[in-house]
Amino acid sequence: MTIQEAKLYGKNQLASSPTPDLDTAVLLQHITGFDKTHLLLNRDFELSGEQKSDFLAAIEKRKTGLPVAYIIGHKEFFGLDFLVTPDVLIPKPDTELLVELALDALEDKFRANPASIPTVCDMCTGSGCVGISINAELRMRNAELKMTFVDISEKALEVARKNAQRLLGTGEPSDQCPVPHYELSIMNCAFVQSNLFENIPHTFDLIVTNPPYVPHSESLELLKDGRSEPLLALDGDVTENGEYARTEDGLSLIRRLLPQCYEHLNRNGVLIMETGEYNAQETAELFRQAGFRNVRIEYDMNEMMRDVVGVK
Repeated sequence: MTIQEAKLYGKNQLASSPTPDLDTAVLLQHITGFDKTHLLLNRDFELSGEQKSDFLAAIEKRKTGLPVAYIIGHKEFFGLDFLVTPDVLIPKPDTELLVELALDALEDKFRANPASIPTVCDMCTGSGCVGISINAELRMRNAELKMTFVDISEKALEVARKNAQRLLGTGEPSDQCPVPHYELSIMNCAFVQSNLFENIPHTFDLIVTNPPYVPHSESLELLKDGRSEPLLALDGDVTENGEYARTEDGLSLIRRLLPQCYEHLNRNGVLIMETGEYNAQETAELFRQAGFRNVRIEYDMNEMMRDVVGVK
């Protein structure tokens, strides 16, 4: 099977996919190790027996609805290549706005105090894409910060830890810090398993979070296509114990999270939260009720309400 034959096969097999050509090309790049240009210029390249077998298996997985990112095990976000597994949400382009807003907020803090080392919490971190992207960008600017990554899922934290080691430098879990709490002192990063701020004793200058905010019924509907993303990271209508809260606005977890964020921010600290376009305005009102000031809603690349920002 040549690359051209593989492309035609993939296009036909994935006809029900929104992007059959792109899906096929990404799978072939992963399997062959070719970049986009090399793939285009080597249409007659003959796949080895192992490559053909891997390609056919990947196509079958994609036909079930499994996202390409889970099949190949990585996804680009903010110019970085992140490891992903079905234990974490696949990083989405809209979430890059959360990183940009965080960098703006940190720039203000550095401007006010150039010698400061801000403390940042990435709550509900998942793959770690938000916090790691912030950290990596600041390192390019020769700026320093201390970052705490928090998630209720131990498996998600392990993915985030691996991404931090790959993208921010070397570091190993401290022998003095038992799993699932990791300390990567070389990178000024800590990884803490916690139900929101339950195991977090300290405060921060900035909290960024992309929490579960999708209504319960919509979360279940989204997962019917076989995408295999974790319900835990989508469903916002859950109680403290993870049970269905009998609400359908996606805000049950956020209602608990906002007062905790306020409590764990330093004076003039900033909270930036991603939410849905369908509940952003209500989220902004919950910000105000929790005591935040200068509350505003920011719009994503599609002109949809996406992030809410507030100051303590």
